[in-house]
Amino acid sequence: MPPTTTASSGQQPGKSGRKKGRRARLIVLVLVLALVGAVAYGGYWSVSTVRASFPQTKGSIELEGLSGPVDVKRDSYGIPQIYASSDADLFMAQGYVQAQDRFYEMDVRRHMTSGRLSEMFGKGQVDDDEFLRTLGWDRVAKKEYDTKLSASTKKYLQAYAKGVNAYLQGKSGKAISLEYAALGFRNDYKPEKWTPVDSVAWLKAMAWDLRGNMQDEIDRALMTSRLGPKQIADLYPQYPYSRNQAIVQEGQYNELTQTFEQNGSSQENGLSGTGTGTSTGGTGTSTSGSGTSTGGTATGTSASTSSSTASALQSQLSGLYNVLDDVPTAVGVNGQGIGSNSWVVDGSHTITGKPLLANDPHLSASLPSVWYQMGLHCRTVSSKCQYDVSGYTFAGMPGVVIGHNAKIAWGMTNSGVDVTDLYLEKLSGDGYLYDGRTKPFTTREETIKVAGGTSKKIVVRETNNGPLLSDRYDELVKVGKKATVDNAAPDRGDGYGVALRWTALDPGTSMDAVFAMDRASNWSEFRAAAALFDVPSQNLVYADSENIGYTLPGRIPIRAKGHTGAIPAPGWDPKYAWTGKYIKQDELPYEYNPERGYIVTANQAVVDKDKYPYTLTTDWGYGTRSQRITDLIEQKIKGGGKISTDDMRQMQLDNSSEIAKLLVPKLLKIDVEDKDVRQAQELLEGWDYTQDADSAAAAYFNAVWRNILKLAFGNKLPKELRVKGQCLWVDPVNTVGPADEADKVRECGQRDADQAQPDGGDRWFEVVRKLMDDENSDWWKTPKGVGDRPAATNRDELFKRAMIDARWELTAKLGKDIDTWSWGRLHRLFLKNQTLGIEGPGFLQYMLNRGPWKLSGGEATVNATGWNAAGGYGVVWVPSMRMVVNLGDLDKSKWINLTGASGHAYSAHYTDQTGKWVKGELLDWSFSDEAVDKNTTDSLVLKP
Repeated sequence: MPPTTTASSGQQPGKSGRKKGRRARLIVLVLVLALVGAVAYGGYWSVSTVRASFPQTKGSIELEGLSGPVDVKRDSYGIPQIYASSDADLFMAQGYVQAQDRFYEMDVRRHMTSGRLSEMFGKGQVDDDEFLRTLGWDRVAKKEYDTKLSASTKKYLQAYAKGVNAYLQGKSGKAISLEYAALGFRNDYKPEKWTPVDSVAWLKAMAWDLRGNMQDEIDRALMTSRLGPKQIADLYPQYPYSRNQAIVQEGQYNELTQTFEQNGSSQENGLSGTGTGTSTGGTGTSTSGSGTSTGGTATGTSASTSSSTASALQSQLSGLYNVLDDVPTAVGVNGQGIGSNSWVVDGSHTITGKPLLANDPHLSASLPSVWYQMGLHCRTVSSKCQYDVSGYTFAGMPGVVIGHNAKIAWGMTNSGVDVTDLYLEKLSGDGYLYDGRTKPFTTREETIKVAGGTSKKIVVRETNNGPLLSDRYDELVKVGKKATVDNAAPDRGDGYGVALRWTALDPGTSMDAVFAMDRASNWSEFRAAAALFDVPSQNLVYADSENIGYTLPGRIPIRAKGHTGAIPAPGWDPKYAWTGKYIKQDELPYEYNPERGYIVTANQAVVDKDKYPYTLTTDWGYGTRSQRITDLIEQKIKGGGKISTDDMRQMQLDNSSEIAKLLVPKLLKIDVEDKDVRQAQELLEGWDYTQDADSAAAAYFNAVWRNILKLAFGNKLPKELRVKGQCLWVDPVNTVGPADEADKVRECGQRDADQAQPDGGDRWFEVVRKLMDDENSDWWKTPKGVGDRPAATNRDELFKRAMIDARWELTAKLGKDIDTWSWGRLHRLFLKNQTLGIEGPGFLQYMLNRGPWKLSGGEATVNATGWNAAGGYGVVWVPSMRMVVNLGDLDKSKWINLTGASGHAYSAHYTDQTGKWVKGELLDWSFSDEAVDKNTTDSLVLKP
């Protein structure tokens, strides 16, 4: 039938509609085809790229430069054990294998340490590069390599670099790692050859993460804008020596003290005496009655120091706070509480009759883990090939950092000794003031290349105290008048600046120490090796088949009398300059086969303040974890009990909250009228203070603790102390993946951006403990809150208010039904690739990141899954690995890594250890040839 027409229009009815329909279908078809094409391309891109970058782990590969064949045997977790017949071949193979698994991570690290992140990631990293260039880690590493390291160490570093470069040879970016393919969409970056200095420089980054009390120096100085000496002392209580034992108790330092007393060397060396500079609270605030007002408090000078100096210091340190907040997380989380656990038990207390050694360093969570597990084995140990060692190292660095060889085992925790000082400097266009004279700056010009942008030039200025960190914060030019500095730094001005004196900015021998420890076969050789480990200073625990020991190495400065390093010092006054002397290695504390039969190190005080003539630091960790470990050991060995390898593992997983033991009895006595709050309070009745992931009581208590800190201290601290950058954007449905901003929640709760909040570490445990008996302290007073939140005039009223606030905070976060609450829902771990997993496009973050996992443990707990109370409950640092070494049978030792051996996002070994790590499980750690062969799944031969 012909179509009907209308006389008026002469058009066929429906024709326009059909055209629109065809057009719409065409558009849909094009979109579908485009989507299919995009998916197909995306699938091709991801699959082909991922597969292209996976390492070859079977068969054979020819490597130019090897003198003989090398066997690489991997177990079911991809952990490599390397067998060679010469040292050079061994370390060349180590470089090749680590590059196979982790080269992208290695490349990012070396760009970080050299301040060249902008070359990879563009203009967003320029500020970080400026700060890292100012520190000059790569320049110091170059000096170390040229002037300090032994010939054999240089040989090993060269061999390692040769292995890395053998892997890189002929490979495109996408054949190395998925991330390079992603970078290819943004810029034309191509990886450079590896150098020995690249390996050395990473130790500087780790030293920065473990640098000691620099943050405390800044905090105490900033507090003076709002708090008096007594209040600051309240917030920095003295270390509780009578309750939490020091590391060295039966130590050899007693003889040293007697020697000093006999010959008067303590005065000769500029010591301040056994009682001065060792207390945490009084130092730098009210000691000897000076330095208690205006600029005197801030700088450690007399009370006559001008108010302009105090104001300058406040401005400078506030600016420095902003700079430090922006330093990449990969080189450390700023805040209290980070530490490590390590302990060793001798054979008299173990089931095997031989020592057991445990270690779990606490670091910021990263993907891949900062650690890389491997074994380095000479087929025959001789002068030609000297190593038979297994353990944890850093991708990008030869040797093993923590682990064991055939004779000895060792572990590390951060000692926390004070090796950094901040100096306020008086600046002018001609230089800086020192001892009444103006001295010229040492300057250098740095060019920062920017991917996809124009290069930027900066000038780094140094005083006799070190580089001016304050030059890296643009707002600081407002302090003092603006001026041109010798035409070299026109963006800098007169006024004040802050310089950093730090032992790691001087060339050292830590790289020598790594190889020396790997070779050591007894206590004396280990002590000699440890003496080379100058930066960062670490607590080292030791065991062989018959003995246990502890030693503190490190380049630790001897300061002039009266300068404790607790607060920033006036750089223009020679009285506060470093003396140029360091504590001799044979005068540092150590302990060997103590009668008690065990040694515990968990960042507590190394020695009792009255039993050692040198000031090591004014800011120890407060010993919460160390004393809990000590108590667990004592409970186990009481009455002749024996400790097993699994007992050591169980101790590492201890979730007990020490602050809960103190507070919960008080919280339960408080009369609460609101039935919903009372219901939450009842969760604490009968609670055993264990912070398991499924515990509702732990969730509520930690929320109460966080609110106690906020109410008691938050509105009383200077706003400059607010913690930034600790809040995490997370997906509320417990997956990491693409999400609209509207779908995301912030893990920070409701917090005033201008209000400081304590981080909740064990210093705050001690602060609250000290204040508990003073129920009417001003710290417990707080104004009325939002809605009907009552004001508080004493301790119990503040605790009641915290309980109310915590109830409604968790109602908002977890729901009204407390039966659904759990600590793990609040306390979650997200593993994020430290580059493109944070700032890359959403789809790439989805590809690279993993999690979340619901974790047990908590702050200042042996199972130290740390969270920062200023930023929420999310996990910000973790036991980055766990190990237990059995000196009775090394093949019965156990280990685990946070993530996995591989840095390739879709490798089976990307996060294959994480699930077991979360559960507290450990993997078998094969060492003997027989055990390694039994567990080998992939074998690769590297041929000359």
